[in-house]
Amino acid sequence: MSDFISVLTHGRRFKAAVKDLALEDLRDVATKLNKIIDDREAEEKAKAEANAARDARIAEILAQIEESGLSIEDLDASATKPAPKKRAPRPAKYQITVDGELITWTGQGRMPTVFKNEVDAGKSMDDFLIPGMA
Repeated sequence: MSDFISVLTHGRRFKAAVKDLALEDLRDVATKLNKIIDDREAEEKAKAEANAARDARIAEILAQIEESGLSIEDLDASATKPAPKKRAPRPAKYQITVDGELITWTGQGRMPTVFKNEVDAGKSMDDFLIPGMA
């Protein structure tokens, strides 16, 4: 499609591309192109009118805000929500000591490998409960 556009927008290339067309066919192409141009102009005009109405409404609202003694910054301040508070991390429920290193787990999510190996070896998760945690 970009080749078509480049031929259409380049004077000499366009002239060479349409040299075999009859005069009546050229007039037909010109008529269709003029219709497309008119449609595009109508769209642009409608869009400009819609934007003008929108801009007029915005100006009216801004004037009302100023009359009430407020400012745009006041609106921004009321629209922003405070950041949600993060919850505290969950306390560890299980612990195991491996090679002098204490490894803890909350019981949530994927089971750490050291716990899985011990459970596969026949131990119960109750063996690793931290005292006072149930």
